[in-house]
Amino acid sequence: MTFLGFSGGLPFLLVFSTLTAWLTEWNVSRSTIGFFAWIGITYSTKVLWAPVVDSIPIPFLTKTLGQRRSWMLIGQMGIALGLVLMSLIGPSDLLILSCCAFLVAFSSATQDVAIDAFRIESAEPEYQGAMSAAYVFGYRLALLIAGAGALYLAEYFSWTIAYITMATLMLVGVITVILVAEPDRQSESFQLELSPIGLRRWFTRAVAGPFVDFFSRNGKVAFIILLFIAVFRLSDIAMGIMANPFYLDMGYTKIEIANVAKVFGFFMSIAGSLICGVLVVKWGLMRPLFIGAVAVSITNLLFASLSVLEPKVSYLAIVISADNLSGGFAATAFIAYLSSLTNRAYTATQYALFSSLMTLPGKFISGFSGLVVDNFGYFEFFVVAAMLGIPAILLVVWLSRYEQAQLASQP
Repeated sequence: MTFLGFSGGLPFLLVFSTLTAWLTEWNVSRSTIGFFAWIGITYSTKVLWAPVVDSIPIPFLTKTLGQRRSWMLIGQMGIALGLVLMSLIGPSDLLILSCCAFLVAFSSATQDVAIDAFRIESAEPEYQGAMSAAYVFGYRLALLIAGAGALYLAEYFSWTIAYITMATLMLVGVITVILVAEPDRQSESFQLELSPIGLRRWFTRAVAGPFVDFFSRNGKVAFIILLFIAVFRLSDIAMGIMANPFYLDMGYTKIEIANVAKVFGFFMSIAGSLICGVLVVKWGLMRPLFIGAVAVSITNLLFASLSVLEPKVSYLAIVISADNLSGGFAATAFIAYLSSLTNRAYTATQYALFSSLMTLPGKFISGFSGLVVDNFGYFEFFVVAAMLGIPAILLVVWLSRYEQAQLASQP
C-alpha cells in the first residue's frame, strides 16, 4: 500500500502545485494559473467512469492481472505518457499543455479508483486504519518527490528534466502492480453485452446498484453525509492552487520552498498522520474529524498573517509546520471515514463517489482563486479560504451527535 500510495500521489502535484510554479516562472497571469485548477476537476468526476473500472474487464490484461491490477496498470501508463508530453511542450503552448495535463489527471483518477478498491478489498475493516496510514505515507512521500524533488531538478537542471524524471518514477507503481496479489472480491468482473438487455443489466448492477445500496443503508442521513464529504476539504483545496505562486511572490526562492514547504512539511504531515492514527484507535472517527476540520481552517489564517510579514524562512517554517501537521491529521481521519462508508460489493464505485464529492467543490472554487488574488490580494484570499472551512466544522458536530443518538437508542 505504501508503494501504491506513492504511485497515486506522484502525479497530483505535477498537474497542480508544481505546475503552477513552472507557469509562474514563465510569467503566466495568476488568473490563468487559477483556471488550471479546473484540470483537477477530473479527479472529482471519476465517479462517472468508476463503474467501468469496477466491473468491466480489460481485454487480455484482466485475465492475467485481475480487475484491480489491470486498471491500475492502464492508469500508470497514461500518467507516464502525459508527463513525458508535458516535459516536451511546456508553457510555450498553454492549450496543448493543458490537454497533456488533462491526460495525466484522467489517468491518475482512473488509477485512484482501482487503488482505493484494492486497498479496501485487501484487508478486513479493523485493518483499514493501518491500510490508510500506509497509503497516506506513500502518498505523502510522492508529494515530497513531486514537490521538493521537482523543484530541485528544475533549479539545477530544467523543468523538462524534472518532468521526465517524474514520469520514470511511475515505474514504482508498475513494478508493484506486477508483484502484488489480486484481492478477493465479493463481485466478479462483468462481461458487458452490447445489447439493450445487456446494457440494462450492466447499468442496474454496476451503476445504479452502488447508489441504491448507499441510500438504503443510510436513509435520509445519506444526504447529510454526502454534503459533509463535499465540504470537508473545501478550505484546504481552495487555497492549494495559489500556494507556490504565493511563496514566489513573497520573495522565497525555489530552494527555500523545496526545503521548508516540501521537505520539512513532509515530516510534519507524517507526524499528523501518526497522531491521528493513534487518536482514531482511542476515540473513534468523529472527534479526530472535528479536530482536523478546525485545524485546517485555522492554518489558512496563519497564511493570511504570513502574507503581511517580511519573508523570513523561520516564519514560513512555522506556518508550513502547522499546515502540514493539520493536513496529515485531517487526511488520515477522512480516508478512514470514507472507507468505513463503503460496501465491499461496490467498493470502487462507492469510494469514487465519496472521493469525487470530496474534491469537486474545492476544485471548482479554486479555479477563481487567481481572480481573488489579482483583485484583492493574498490576505483577503486566505481569510476567505479559512471561512470555507466553517460548514465542515458544523456538519461534523451534527454527524457526531447523530451517531451518539443512534448508539444510545440501541438496546
